[in-house]
Amino acid sequence: MTAERQGDAFENLLHEERRFPPSEAFAANAVAQPSLYDEAREQGTEFWARQARELLTWDQDFTETLDWSDAPFAKWFVGGTVNAAYNALDRHVEAGLGDRVAIHFEGEPGDTRTITYAELTREVKKAANAFESLGVAKGDRVAVYLPMIPEAVVTMLACARIGAVHSVVFGGFSADALRSRIDDAEAKLVVTSDGTYRRGKPSPLKPAVDGALEKEGHTVTSVVVVRRNNEPVEWTEGRDTWWHDVVDGAPEEHVAVAHDSEHPLFILYTSGTTGKPKGILHTTGGYLTQTAFTHRNTFDLRPETDVFWCTADIGWVTGHSYVTYAPLVNGATQLMYEGTPDTPHQGRWWELIEKYRVSILYTAPTAIRTFMKWGRDIPQKYDLSSIRVLGSVGEPINPEAWMWYREVIGGGQAPIVDTWWQTETGAHMIAPMPGVTATKPGSAQVAVPGIAVDVVDEMGVSVPDGSGGYLVIREPWPAMLRGIWGDPQRFKDTYWSRFDDMYFAGDGAKKDSDGDIWLLGRVDDVMNISGHRLSTTEIESALVSHPSVAEAAVVGASDETTGEAVVAFVILRGSAKDDDDIVTTLRNHVGKEIGPIAKPRNILVVPELPKTRSGKIMRRLLKDVAEGREVGDATTLSDPTIMQQIAVSLRK
Repeated sequence: MTAERQGDAFENLLHEERRFPPSEAFAANAVAQPSLYDEAREQGTEFWARQARELLTWDQDFTETLDWSDAPFAKWFVGGTVNAAYNALDRHVEAGLGDRVAIHFEGEPGDTRTITYAELTREVKKAANAFESLGVAKGDRVAVYLPMIPEAVVTMLACARIGAVHSVVFGGFSADALRSRIDDAEAKLVVTSDGTYRRGKPSPLKPAVDGALEKEGHTVTSVVVVRRNNEPVEWTEGRDTWWHDVVDGAPEEHVAVAHDSEHPLFILYTSGTTGKPKGILHTTGGYLTQTAFTHRNTFDLRPETDVFWCTADIGWVTGHSYVTYAPLVNGATQLMYEGTPDTPHQGRWWELIEKYRVSILYTAPTAIRTFMKWGRDIPQKYDLSSIRVLGSVGEPINPEAWMWYREVIGGGQAPIVDTWWQTETGAHMIAPMPGVTATKPGSAQVAVPGIAVDVVDEMGVSVPDGSGGYLVIREPWPAMLRGIWGDPQRFKDTYWSRFDDMYFAGDGAKKDSDGDIWLLGRVDDVMNISGHRLSTTEIESALVSHPSVAEAAVVGASDETTGEAVVAFVILRGSAKDDDDIVTTLRNHVGKEIGPIAKPRNILVVPELPKTRSGKIMRRLLKDVAEGREVGDATTLSDPTIMQQIAVSLRK
């Protein structure tokens, strides 16, 4: 890929004239002021030292901010000791904030729990005592296979409290996927539930744990089961214990012992990998510092008054950083919701925002485009006036979805912070500051203060404004991964071998004429069409910019003539007429937006796209369809019947 060619290919699509500066009132009172960027530039690593001391309570202060002598293995806040659970809980209670609501929980069936900081602290202490009674000690690994219920947060913080390393596995993964992660981490304890609720029906979880532990050779000695949906479960005596039997009766006092700043906090396995799972390792002090800093500044957080809602599942890094850790470290009140956006009706999210007066909403473009498809009349039935900041995460957001989000959900006023980061980075790396940046639809724009990102060509040289290339990080950052669990060489090979002394994120990016950064998706999502490199993300954005299209997914399919050909799968809006001309119309539209080379060879109108329960589109399944192969494993889809529906629609 040449950087110039990639940049040129998207010049039309990424030429965005619209700007939305913060209002004078918002800017004047914003948590993050323009001076934050100057301070970060002038102070270097000491900027992060100051943040660490201001945001966290250290048992023992650190003596060195950064040790980079064994690069690329960083050590941040060397010599400092800290406890993540104490910082998220006890210190707020000690400061007199015990009555503040930590979590408003809403179950899918409509059951609710309001949990204060004092109550959450007590539950975490009891869980820590319970886990220790089962033989879990500092350094042991605990696999967590739970739905979005408060016990998930309690479990993670209880592990952090005693120094055990949690490894959360998304509740949509199969028994085999769970077993591979248990084996790689050598987990001693598994915490799960009988099940959860999904679209109005009980959905089982424990059978996957039973399946994962069916064969001998694993390291698990205990399984703790939360009773959630009261469905009957198989039981293994001597191994399985009900949460209410072991936790509810545990002592309510537990002393949080401080751990070294570099003590492992969690392992999180990246989804979609082939072969051996890739366990991303995060440690304590640096991770807590950057997640708390970004949560406070990116979202303009006011913990005394805001209600924060990050819609991500705890099975993904977004749920780790911006559900379990940062909001609680910052003493915020948050909403936690178990279910899907369309149960019991398509206005469920907006109903919850109205009910709890949510002021900061952080969600994915996939969800936003789904709401667009359903129509603006649904959210307009609810009072969303409490919303003051909107966030986007997970993938690049196309400008049309960005504008809909601002106008319909944000009332044309709320700033949108489009955040770029990864499981590996631990926290936000690129994001506008809502009181500083004039936001631009579709662009993550600028690096977070204290973060050194760049776009470079094949030789690692910075590209000029208006050009594209590879997204890299030039300097170590506090929340960076400390390696791949058990495989330091793979860590070096995967992230540090492409460019000298730079972390390669695996994403393509472009600097527009203002120097703002646009994410172009994974480099491996860039297709080679007759020698031209085209991003699937950009073609998807072009398709969705047409008023007839609600959602789109693009894959590259092998082609004898061009090497690869663009194949697009689109969902039409309810108002769009599915006629013989729609495919031609959309092909021409892409040609106009990007250029003739980007016109899809095939556009297939489908009823739905294959998505995991976290909302990620499974493009490998669409690639199977596009290349005429038998469709691969679809068990992790939120609705496994989608691929049959697509097949039926194609036959028509």
